[in-house]
Amino acid sequence: MAVLRWVFIITCSLIVQSVYAQNPLTETIQIKQSVLKMQLNKGVKADDAIKALKSKADELNMKFVAHQSMSDELAARGIESRRLEIFQFCNPYDAYVLAKFNPIFAAYMPCRISLIEDKTGKVWLVMLNLDMQIENKTLPKTVRRLTKRVNATLVEIMTAGATGEF
Repeated sequence: MAVLRWVFIITCSLIVQSVYAQNPLTETIQIKQSVLKMQLNKGVKADDAIKALKSKADELNMKFVAHQSMSDELAARGIESRRLEIFQFCNPYDAYVLAKFNPIFAAYMPCRISLIEDKTGKVWLVMLNLDMQIENKTLPKTVRRLTKRVNATLVEIMTAGATGEF
């Protein structure tokens, strides 16, 4: 019995080593810690929030590069859903600097802010919490400053959307 147990353990170990040899290591995180979420202020309509997002992004030199209305796409397929839209923003030079430093940053590009209606009808703005990426890596001061500035810019854009203020 003990021999079978050791054979099993060794076999499992070899399989795991084989899998890691073929696939790059990945890290997982808790999803609630990986996002920032803001509810729209009372009286702010989703369409007003979208106008405020775009206006603030333009003011802060974050180019509006894409919009995906998932709820419209689902409706076109005959699927009823709550409102879900994804807005993508990018400062090309910042993107270049970050990807040049480490290609892993490209996975965060372009920067996304989603507008989503929850089960109760409340509307939220949601984005990745870049603080986790900033804090999990040893970054040169210039790159750290840039990532913090990009994150602060996105939070400012989200805040404009949540408050409806241009």
